[in-house]
Amino acid sequence: MIPLISVKQLNVSFGPNKVVENLHFDLQKNEILGIVGESGSGKSVSSLALMRLLSTKAEVNGQILFDGQNITKLTEDKIRRLRGNEMSMIFQEPMSSLNPSMRCGRQVCEILQLHKKLSLKKAKQEVLQLFEKVKLPRPKEIFKSYPHQISGGQKQRVMIAMAIACKPKLLIADEPTTALDVTVQKEILQLLKDIQEETEMSIIFISHDLPLVAQFADRVAVMYHGKLIEINSAKEIFTNPQQPYSKALLASKPRTDQRLKKLPTVTDILDDNPPTAIETKTERHERHDQLYAQAPLLKVQHLSKMFGSAGSWFKKDNRFYAVNDVSFELYKGETLGLVGESGCGKSTLGNLILGIEKANAGEIWYRDQDLASLSSQDFKKLRREIQLIFQDPFSSLNPRLSIGEAIVEPMLVHHIYTNRKEAVEKAYELLDRVGLSAEHFHRYPHEFSGGQRQRIGIARTIAVQPKLVICDESVSALDISVQAQVLNLLNELKQDFGFTYIFISHDLSVVKYMSDQLLVMYQGQIVEHGDADLVYTHPKKEYTRNLIAAIPQ
Repeated sequence: MIPLISVKQLNVSFGPNKVVENLHFDLQKNEILGIVGESGSGKSVSSLALMRLLSTKAEVNGQILFDGQNITKLTEDKIRRLRGNEMSMIFQEPMSSLNPSMRCGRQVCEILQLHKKLSLKKAKQEVLQLFEKVKLPRPKEIFKSYPHQISGGQKQRVMIAMAIACKPKLLIADEPTTALDVTVQKEILQLLKDIQEETEMSIIFISHDLPLVAQFADRVAVMYHGKLIEINSAKEIFTNPQQPYSKALLASKPRTDQRLKKLPTVTDILDDNPPTAIETKTERHERHDQLYAQAPLLKVQHLSKMFGSAGSWFKKDNRFYAVNDVSFELYKGETLGLVGESGCGKSTLGNLILGIEKANAGEIWYRDQDLASLSSQDFKKLRREIQLIFQDPFSSLNPRLSIGEAIVEPMLVHHIYTNRKEAVEKAYELLDRVGLSAEHFHRYPHEFSGGQRQRIGIARTIAVQPKLVICDESVSALDISVQAQVLNLLNELKQDFGFTYIFISHDLSVVKYMSDQLLVMYQGQIVEHGDADLVYTHPKKEYTRNLIAAIPQ
């Protein structure tokens, strides 16, 4: 059988740096191939090479045969005819892939008008059918919507509609579900699977989430430092991996059947020194007895936040509760996990506690002080005690400030040190504490990887000596192995500095590992609340059961 894609001795270099080395694999027609590995392993660069989308700075050698044609030798005009038509790609971040100044429907129409030479009227009819096919609600409304007006899952469905518009033979999906809720992620993967079975197209599915790939792919290729180190059926890779690195990737994901005191990292397993200590039920109960014997650090009572405006003769009422009558208590040294789908109110609740948003009703008591009653000056004094670790550390760092200055600045603003020399010395100490070094002090955010930037964000947060830290999706976009390192770091800092965490995430396996208590939110309300292990093993609500069932195993 002649493969649809045959990659032979593919090498990609940027100057002296070889990022893909001697890559070789075949992709059969009507097959799904998963490609897994950490950031920097060469996954995305390889896929961009297949699409001929690498910059002119890239040096590409080797053969890429697509349906018998060596696409590395095709003219720019010929490759443009293939792209979007016979071979297509879904990118990791739909918001940056979609044109923010064009309505969603017109962006998909463009593809059909370019490759199929359809009139605008005919293209619009096909796009509306595509939107129905990818299960977008209200296709006519979304056709006229701009990307910022729809949710992340809906934007990803628009991207899928665009990718399959011309019925391609090959679809490359590069991390298409990374930042999506588990339920939306499950829906998107099922949608891709259904389309693949209907059209018999081939899919290359790129991800760092191995359990996710196991559920989706027929075969799996594992990449490490630009090289293909293992390729086999999905079943063999996940039940009998041959390479130590493959085993390490599998072991780095938090387990749901036991609570390790420390997550194993890729380095631990490659060095044959994985942590094995498990927290027993007795140890957990003793720790909880100590936590809950004290007064709460934070008490939230009947908290509500409404958005939108009241209706009138000319405008309908579009008010809704993002947070609706929420109450809970949080104790010093505890980690409170907060889970739920996008739009359930998780981040809004965090913003209310931080004072970024003002509540319509309810109370927030922190160390016996009513935050709502504080003056702006008094709240500012208290503000350094309640800090946030952002989801995207790159956008939260000033690109014009060195990372050392980014850590020094808040220490001076909050008068933790009045002497700049002392603040700089503390910044060096903090960089070392989060696994970086003094030589990084004068570098800028763009010079670091995603995992390193998250460590910088953590260093900046703990620089002001907070007591309560809100982690809002702070590991959702990280590789599994880097995620394990950051989670271990957060737990070490909690132990050493006595931090209290509110840990917000859509990844229930991560939240269960990190948390003492678990809050499950749905449409602004808490639908389930209790011990993290009990909520996970004995969920009372159907919504919680559905969230757990959606976790890739």
